[in-house]
Amino acid sequence: MSGDKIAVCISGGKDSMLLAKCMQELQRHGDMDFELKFLCMNPGYNEKNMQKIRNNAEILNIPLNVFETDIFERVERIEDHPCYICARMRRGYLYNNAKDLGCNKIALGHHFDDVIETILMGMLYGAQMQTMMPKLHSTFHPGMELIRPLYYVKEADIISWMNKNELEFIKCACKITEKDSCESEEGSKREEVKNLIKSLRQKNKYIDTNIFRSAQNVNLDTIISYRRKEYTHHFLEDYDGNK
Repeated sequence: MSGDKIAVCISGGKDSMLLAKCMQELQRHGDMDFELKFLCMNPGYNEKNMQKIRNNAEILNIPLNVFETDIFERVERIEDHPCYICARMRRGYLYNNAKDLGCNKIALGHHFDDVIETILMGMLYGAQMQTMMPKLHSTFHPGMELIRPLYYVKEADIISWMNKNELEFIKCACKITEKDSCESEEGSKREEVKNLIKSLRQKNKYIDTNIFRSAQNVNLDTIISYRRKEYTHHFLEDYDGNK
């Protein structure tokens, strides 16, 4: 919206770098008047990865605002759910630094494939029906909003952009990449779901869209229970009243 000051969050991967260029082009050619800050958090990358981020930013003409944290070092000492804790900590640092820059929104580079993978992961591993929202108001940072401008962009198209421009980005915002693998629990489950969708796509070319639309076509009359804010509603609440 006009008047916004948006912190575009740069992890160094292909998705966030494309997001940065798209936001630059939208600012340059769009009708809305808004400001951009390109916020890059170093959670503890090795110097090779950090230098690659700086080099790509220079190639793409993205002026980075880099800040340092010790998140990876702290998370390495956590045994229970380190990926969840890491994600929460990183999100908190991004919000705080965005506010310090005077921003009212942060933009993340999640894309269409992230959305449908999240839907299936919630069902298969979380026993819940949920999705990744295109935008939402921050619960713990009043006045701040999170947006995902690449929400409808498919990962295959991002890869095509990267390959056409002969670009190479870091592959994972995790210190485990120093070992040339990503063996975190959340990472392995997401990769498993990604492969599942890929195999289903070979049998049904509409599988991606069908998964995505399933989160839009929820029929509450056929749902056993659902949660709205802090309340859980069960179909038996008004079952006899619907005779």
